[in-house]
Amino acid sequence: MSRDELLALPATTSVENAARALGLGRTRAYELARRDRFPCKVIRIGVSYRVVTADLHRLLGVTGAERPSS
Repeated sequence: MSRDELLALPATTSVENAARALGLGRTRAYELARRDRFPCKVIRIGVSYRVVTADLHRLLGVTGAERPSS
């Protein structure tokens, strides 16, 4: 996932998007999320999982100051 794609993510993103950014496979990412071992904060909503984008940015070293202006 490119830096621009990371910066364009909404406040929460899918486990699949976060896994792609981290270089994880989909199955492994869901396994980690289910076990509360995903490297970023994961919110469970019903049967779906959402990753907090701010945590993903912190983990990858992407800061808010680098966000493109709209």
